[in-house]
Amino acid sequence: MAQRALWLVRHEPGTPPGGTVRFSRRFPTVEKRAKVFNGASYVPIPEDGPFLKALLFEFRLLDDDKDFVESRDSCSRINKTSIYRLPLGGQELWPVIAFLRNGMIYASIPLVEQTLSPPPPLISISGISQGLELLFGIQDFLFSGQKNDTELNTRLSQLPDLLLQACPFGTLLDANLQNSMDNTDFASVTQLPKQPAWKAGTYKGKPQVFISITEKVKSMQYDKQDVADTWQVVGTVVCKCDLEGIMPNVTMSLSLPTNGSPLQDILVHPCVTSLDSAILTASSIDGMDDSAFSGPYKFPFTPPLESFNLCYYTSQVPVPPILGFYQMKEEEVQLKLTVNLKLHESVKNNFEFCEAHIPFYNRGSITHLEYKVSFGQLDVFREKSLLVWTIGQKFPKSMEISLSGTVTFGSKSRDKQPFDHICIGTTAYVKDEN
Repeated sequence: MAQRALWLVRHEPGTPPGGTVRFSRRFPTVEKRAKVFNGASYVPIPEDGPFLKALLFEFRLLDDDKDFVESRDSCSRINKTSIYRLPLGGQELWPVIAFLRNGMIYASIPLVEQTLSPPPPLISISGISQGLELLFGIQDFLFSGQKNDTELNTRLSQLPDLLLQACPFGTLLDANLQNSMDNTDFASVTQLPKQPAWKAGTYKGKPQVFISITEKVKSMQYDKQDVADTWQVVGTVVCKCDLEGIMPNVTMSLSLPTNGSPLQDILVHPCVTSLDSAILTASSIDGMDDSAFSGPYKFPFTPPLESFNLCYYTSQVPVPPILGFYQMKEEEVQLKLTVNLKLHESVKNNFEFCEAHIPFYNRGSITHLEYKVSFGQLDVFREKSLLVWTIGQKFPKSMEISLSGTVTFGSKSRDKQPFDHICIGTTAYVKDEN
């Protein structure tokens, strides 16, 4: 979590090459660490001149550069972050943090503590957030209260001494550079944390943390030997923290059950401060891979006041919890249907509720129904052209249930009846909810 170098570049249109480096600072000890961590993918820090030209080119600020350049201006290069890749002498310098404010380009290069080929996910590079914080702190220091170039030059001359205290050896201690000016003994200064803008108030009362995990199984079952069934678990962890303090720190751990499948495609809320690199790399991997990260999954975060989705994930379970067979035959305005459901033996036979929804699209309302169920109760929602098979809280001891019947429909009314361009004929389905 350190910076290899930083620059302040003043954009000056009409003067070659279009700007000047007003301040630059390199951290040799961090550069040695970068050379070790990056290995063969290491790209050295350039001199100010080549870096200035490459940076102005990337920002389209060179006076003699008005033509379209595909490598920079194509639609595939639309940049939605402040992270850039600068071509320098046949190599590419990445990641470069840079943004333009008040005619000044603020830029820094964070230390990446791993190889750069292939490029690691940005969220795994902690130096990026620290680099942005440092650059924003320098911006606030330079332009808060200054009225002319003389004051700006004075503040620029103070930067070297301030960075010795605020960012020694490239490691950020405090982005508020004014603290370094107002306090001679910077290390002894203790200040209350500032209330963040996104947190409008604070909680007072008994500390409580509420956690809820919801998992949905998406399954496509064909009942054919030549077509493989597919299924996937999509999970959501919802969190609500009632904790005192401006910025409380919370860590939540998720542990897999015995023989549980590793979590994949993990997406976290922005309040999560850091993640284990093993969690980040365990994305869309082979579920049978023994090297998959199996937890525990730890999520350190600073919670907002309201309830929020801490993370989303997917997982590959060995078998679907409920196996199903669905058959439908059409005879004029009637449909003959058969539904068989079987609870897998590995699933605990105990639910809050269990229902099977059988929707009928692109038809009229249900006018008549004859049916037979081996277990549970069938409800008819005529106007919605929907059958709801209420199974209850348990399957029978046999773990198998069946439904058969004949459904008769009235005339079609597209304005009132459910309509879908896809769910026609053999694309009809049964939706199981529990």
